[in-house]
Amino acid sequence: SCPTDELVLQVPARALLEGDTVTLRCRGQWNRPVTRVRFYHDKKDLGGSLRGTELSLSPLQLNHSGSYHCRGVVGTWTSRSPAVTVTVHGEHPTAGTPI
Repeated sequence: SCPTDELVLQVPARALLEGDTVTLRCRGQWNRPVTRVRFYHDKKDLGGSLRGTELSLSPLQLNHSGSYHCRGVVGTWTSRSPAVTVTVHGEHPTAGTPI
């Protein structure tokens, strides 16, 4: 089995716009160390590294929108984070413009 409460995928809370750089972080609950992290976008394996726990997307594009999660080893268990939805907006919103 693959417990889902050991890992969390952190995504910035701000609006994500085309051209921005964003870093996703795979963190262990209670700051437990995580190794062998791999990132997934809509179930596609984006790869990872033995020690890296971050994934940078730059420059952001509309096709980066979707569901992300990470898998990694916490202690002796392989864990999977809950999925997080990332939405990339196409242009910078202009103040006063109706949406």
